[in-house]
Amino acid sequence: MHLMIPHASALGEAATQALQTLNLPRLAELLGRLEPVAQLGSDEYALQLPHELALARLWGWPTETPPALAVAQARADGIAVGEWAWALLTPLHLSVGSDQVTALDPAALALNEAESRAFFEALAWLFPAEEGWQRAWGAPGRWYVAHADLAGLVSASLDRVINRNVDPWMPEARRLRTLQNELQMALHGHALNDAREARGALPLNSVWISGCGLALPQTPQPELRLDERLREPLLAQDWAAWAEAWVALDAGPVAEALERVRAGQPLRLTLAGERLAREFAPRAPATGLGGLWQRLAGPRPAAVLPLLEAL
Repeated sequence: MHLMIPHASALGEAATQALQTLNLPRLAELLGRLEPVAQLGSDEYALQLPHELALARLWGWPTETPPALAVAQARADGIAVGEWAWALLTPLHLSVGSDQVTALDPAALALNEAESRAFFEALAWLFPAEEGWQRAWGAPGRWYVAHADLAGLVSASLDRVINRNVDPWMPEARRLRTLQNELQMALHGHALNDAREARGALPLNSVWISGCGLALPQTPQPELRLDERLREPLLAQDWAAWAEAWVALDAGPVAEALERVRAGQPLRLTLAGERLAREFAPRAPATGLGGLWQRLAGPRPAAVLPLLEAL
């Protein structure tokens, strides 16, 4: 079993205060029985989130370059990716304020399948097959395009921009900037958006492009348990809900992982924040008098707060 918990920590005063309220006794005991074996990530300005790099490593992908996460998600949506370079297009609403442009959570659009497909087809002319484009609809909030030009293009992950100022995260590649501008212009004043605004819904006025890269083989991870329950409250900056989700994690999957370690079964735990992802594994048994004392006294619980704050 490999338990991976993304969005386990966050930066900022409100997040720090929420962290200080957490009481996670099972995580403390579990970490006391484990030791760090790997670390990925750098800082909060990296385009990819640390848990995305951790996933790429598990799949056997290089982590020195941004992982082609669009390919992984397309495969999960049942799309035959072939050997092409893909990008994930996420329909969303950009809210224009007096001092910044904020990307709202794509869920705020509440797109159903029929409406999403209608928008997807309305934008098809921007991706002509005669110019080498492939298109695939994955879900109401996930569209895909493939083209040779998308190989090697770098863009920020969607979770870096949700409910944040998009300006620092705009793609540097001219190809992606041009494509994003074309999508926004095509959506401006579109009849489908006129219908949405007439019923009081947010217009779909932009598309975030992310996860660009060539399709690579993926090593299956049947034992991986990716628990993303912290994602939604963290991105919404609902710290009370985020803390409640952590408590539920501690009582559920973390408690299960602890029981496995107590029983001597193999386990991997990955905790990921905005800067780092750290992987843990059971400690090797100590030998000699120190090992005897450790067995008699039992493992000491770890200090959870400093560990989470460092992620």
